[in-house]
Amino acid sequence: MLGKLAEWLKILVVLAFLWPVLVMMTNVTRLCSTKPTVTVNGKFPGPTIYAREDDTLLIKVVNQVHYNLSIHWHGVKQLRTCWADGPAYIAQCPIQPGKSYVYNFTVTEQRGTLFWHAHILWLRATVHGAVVILPKHTLPYPFSKPKKEVVIILGEWWKSDVEAVVDEATQSGLPPNISDAHTINGLTGPVSTCSSQEGFNFLVEPGKKYLLRIINAALNEELFFKIAGHNLTVVEVDAAYVKPFETETILTAPGQTTNVILSTNHKNGKYSMVTSPYMDSPILVNNKAATATLQYIGTNNSSTTYTVSPPRNATSIAFNFMDSLKSLNSKKYPAKVPIKINHSLFFIISLGLNPCATCYRGFRIVAAINNVTFVMPSVSLLSTHFFNKSGVFTDDFPGNPQNAFDYTGVPPENLRTMEGTKLYRLEYNSNVQIILQDTGLLSPENHPMHLHGFNFFVVGRGKGNFNPKEDSKKFNLVDPVERNTINAPSGGWVAIRFRANNPGVWFFHCHLEVHTTWGLKMAFVVNNGNGPNESLLPPPKDLPKC
Repeated sequence: MLGKLAEWLKILVVLAFLWPVLVMMTNVTRLCSTKPTVTVNGKFPGPTIYAREDDTLLIKVVNQVHYNLSIHWHGVKQLRTCWADGPAYIAQCPIQPGKSYVYNFTVTEQRGTLFWHAHILWLRATVHGAVVILPKHTLPYPFSKPKKEVVIILGEWWKSDVEAVVDEATQSGLPPNISDAHTINGLTGPVSTCSSQEGFNFLVEPGKKYLLRIINAALNEELFFKIAGHNLTVVEVDAAYVKPFETETILTAPGQTTNVILSTNHKNGKYSMVTSPYMDSPILVNNKAATATLQYIGTNNSSTTYTVSPPRNATSIAFNFMDSLKSLNSKKYPAKVPIKINHSLFFIISLGLNPCATCYRGFRIVAAINNVTFVMPSVSLLSTHFFNKSGVFTDDFPGNPQNAFDYTGVPPENLRTMEGTKLYRLEYNSNVQIILQDTGLLSPENHPMHLHGFNFFVVGRGKGNFNPKEDSKKFNLVDPVERNTINAPSGGWVAIRFRANNPGVWFFHCHLEVHTTWGLKMAFVVNNGNGPNESLLPPPKDLPKC
């Protein structure tokens, strides 16, 4: 009893330290330029939230800025608590300026690194931070305990007001300006236009092991990460343990997390840490690398050992990394891959051009799943579903393309999409398989797709068009990696499976913010099961109103 009391007191101390969460404007200087920036508690990145598996978190978010706001707890399954998931107009109405909302949820059957971020407009550019879920005291890590754990958040930085950049792009119908820099823990390191810009500095002791919790919080770019003179041992992705493997470079897409073990196998010195973009399609990205320093204690004036970033289009490095990821699939952490499938869905991902009288050249770029460009509602879809209201959405989202074509070959001439607020309905506990197929419409491109409310297993991946007869035979149903965000590869496909055991309305979208803005998103409605333990909880009393 005393042990349980001590644990609860420890939780309460953590909660008292973190709450309330104040979203405020703060002057932030980067690249020798200062701008008012939306931050949490005046910090960029925001504070790390620590919890332990099975903890219940109460997080009061107070909106002190002039934007509507919501916070998403990226990767937290939110079992029966979809009201706390966070995406604006999907799970809740946004928190209006001057208002607050208490996110109340329990972290169940999860441990590892996730993150939180704003889920409205492009505010997550600076409104984000880590979520560290420690395992139960009775369940140690399935690897040697590290000397220290360090959060490393990769991101992007715009010198201009990000919302102004997006508004300008929306009016023109064209892509927004790319970022001016990448960041490691909010810092770019020295750049040619601002040599005085500091970088993140990480002090280590020789002969030790460190756990690095790496998060890609960038808006629009997949990123490589490496440390000069050191290999990294990957042990977890998206808060799910994997079979450990050693690599020089990791790849992480927006929304993904990667835990690695760093062995400090040198006696002294300084070594550069670098993150740089991965893009294997003819798409404009910010090609500037961000740098930081790994410094051995006792090293002062020695020169830094540098490393070379992978080429921007290093597809072989990217695929080798992704192919190395396998679920741990141990007795304690089995890979429970759905075998019998109830819903077999085929989603093609595409860009398109829709008429726009006020846009430059008379059209605007849009994005779609199965040729449906999602239209955001003006009220919460979850509330609409829970109270059985009509006229807001339909549940006729197409499970397959309405018109088949050579998806990675010559595109059709008509690039127009249909628009609507269409959802796909799932029975509780049904097993779902989705083939995510990239297309060559306008341009092939990687799409990191994020599913709210669930983890899924990545059972297959390939180039070109998916062949159901041949490719299905090669699916890994034994130890596929478990994730919440996965790349649909440029000019290829990826297959995922999950069990719909969480009632609510769950967003599914590309985690490239530019594509989400263009409409590359949809949502699943998961019906209640049998009895209260398989049903969505009622809405909280302080749920924001539209």
